[in-house]
Amino acid sequence: MKIAAIRVHQVDLPVTEGRYAWSEGKYVEVFDSTVVEIETDDGRVGLGEVCPLGPFYLPAFGPGARAGIGELAPHLIGQDPSELGRINAIMDASLLGHPYAKSPLDMACWDLLGQAAGMPVCTLMGGRHGEAVVLYRAISQQAPDAMAENVAGYRAEGYTRFQLKVGGEAREDIARIRAVAAVLDAGEVLVADANTGWLLPDAARVVNAVKDLDVYIEQPCKSYEKCLAVRRRTALPFILDENIDGLDMLLRAHGDRAMDAINLKISKVGGLTKARQIRDLCVALGIPMTIEDSWGGDIITAAIAHLAHSTPEPFRFTATDFNSYVTVANASGAPQRQQGTMRASDRPGLGVTANHDVLGAPVAVYPA
Repeated sequence: MKIAAIRVHQVDLPVTEGRYAWSEGKYVEVFDSTVVEIETDDGRVGLGEVCPLGPFYLPAFGPGARAGIGELAPHLIGQDPSELGRINAIMDASLLGHPYAKSPLDMACWDLLGQAAGMPVCTLMGGRHGEAVVLYRAISQQAPDAMAENVAGYRAEGYTRFQLKVGGEAREDIARIRAVAAVLDAGEVLVADANTGWLLPDAARVVNAVKDLDVYIEQPCKSYEKCLAVRRRTALPFILDENIDGLDMLLRAHGDRAMDAINLKISKVGGLTKARQIRDLCVALGIPMTIEDSWGGDIITAAIAHLAHSTPEPFRFTATDFNSYVTVANASGAPQRQQGTMRASDRPGLGVTANHDVLGAPVAVYPA
C-alpha cells in the first residue's frame, strides 16, 4: 500500500449557536476547516481534518494549514501510510514545526492503517475502554445569567460536565463562575477555562474569590511560569492546556507539579501518533486528560472518539463532540452524541466517509 495522491479541501463550518466566544473578546462565527483525502495505489481513501480556533488562539490558521500540507505532501507520495513512525519522521524532517499542518495527514494515515487491518483505530491504539466516552459542553462567554441558562439547557441534552469560557474582566468572571456553580446538580463537573486570558493579578483574584467552590481552573495565563504561579496560590484542581504542546512540556510540568490534569489537543501536538505518545505517558504518570482538538467537524470528532475510547477510563477526564457545535456535516458515520456521551465507531479505520457534496472540489491535489 503506497500513497498515490493527496487531495485537500476547504470547508466552512458555521457555529450552531451563531457565535463562539472566549477570552479577551475573541470569537468565531464560521470556522475554516481543512480536510485531506489520502488515496493509495490499491484504491483506499483515508480522511483527516484540521480546524484551528481562528488565527488568534494557537500558532495556527486555516490557510497556513493548507500551505503546510502543500510543503509536506510531495514528500509523502509513494510512502506506505501504515508506517506511521516513518511518516512522522518524514514530515518532521521536511517541515520544522507547524504541527497542526501535519495533524490531518497523520490522521488520514491512521484511517488507512485501520482500513488495511480491518480494525477500528481505537483497537489499534490500545483497545476500547468502557461503553461510551463522557463529553463536556463548552459554554460560550456571555453574561453570568445567560451562561447559567445555557448550562441548564445543555443538561437537558445529557451533559454533566461544563467548561465555562472565562478569561475576561475578573469581577465578571467571578460572577460567571458563581452563577453557574449555583445551578449545578450533584455529580456535575465545572471547569473555568480562561484560555490564557487573565493577567497574573486577575487570575489571583479569581481563584481566591471562588476558593469555596468545587471548580477546576484551566490555563489562566499565557505563559507557563505565570500559570505555575497561580497554581501555587490555589488549592483548586488545576488544568493546563495551551502550554502542553509536546512531551518536553508535559514532563516539565509534571516535575513542577504544575497541574492535576491536561487538555490534549490532537492538532496542537501534530496528530494522533504524537497525541497517543502523550496519552500513554499521562497514563503512566497518573495524569487525567480532556481529549479533544482545537475545533472541527465529523472527521475530527471521529478521531477524538477513537483516541478517547482507547484511553483507560480513570484517565479520561472528558472529551468533545465538535460535530454538535457546527451546522455542516463534512462526513457520515461519525459519532453522534447520546445523552452526553459518544462512542467510537466499530468500523475499520476512523469509520467515516467523506461528504463530497459538502467538501466540493479540492483546492489542491498532489501530485498536481
